[in-house]
Amino acid sequence: MNGNAFACFGYGSLVNRQTLRTDYLACVPARLRGWRRHWQSRGTDVQPASGQQVALLSVHRHDEFEIDGMLILERIENLAVLDKREERYERVRIGRDDLVLPSAEIGIDLPDDLYVYVGRPQPQESEPSMLLQSYLDAVLVGFLNEFGEAGLDRFFATTVGFDRPLIVDRDAPRYPRAVKIAPEIAVEFDRRLAGAGVFRNGGNSA
Repeated sequence: MNGNAFACFGYGSLVNRQTLRTDYLACVPARLRGWRRHWQSRGTDVQPASGQQVALLSVHRHDEFEIDGMLILERIENLAVLDKREERYERVRIGRDDLVLPSAEIGIDLPDDLYVYVGRPQPQESEPSMLLQSYLDAVLVGFLNEFGEAGLDRFFATTVGFDRPLIVDRDAPRYPRAVKIAPEIAVEFDRRLAGAGVFRNGGNSA
């Protein structure tokens, strides 16, 4: 497998299997040691009504943290496709020792090429970039499906930068890989986001 495959660790929308668009080989829920998630401006996608930029999830090195995510084993011919999806990110090599796999997957035959995508640094923001509700729904339902309620707790605890305004687009999604969620799940997500400091435009909580 090693010469014909690679793997990447997804920590945001890639955790949600519904957003994957390639004929991947396998998906394994896993953890990444020594990294922490954060929100940052994506730099180019501006919300016309407000002039504010949209935020994306990224990661930075932090020895005291490990984060949940999805290890996706891919065919090598899909590397360009994934690079295109993650075009605002740099592909960074990680090591096998950085990964924590479930006990049932310890013996998995990992390829030599292991990556995580790290958001490219953007100029200092004059005001906080905005969070996209349809993107958040895709991310959060992925963590809920793979890691349960405790996984949602860990997602919020290991992610910084939630104190941003929210673009409410659940009914008319701007995120191209949006997913539908049940009304009761939407209420729970909104409650958690408000508790994390997310607020709607105009100052109302999420």
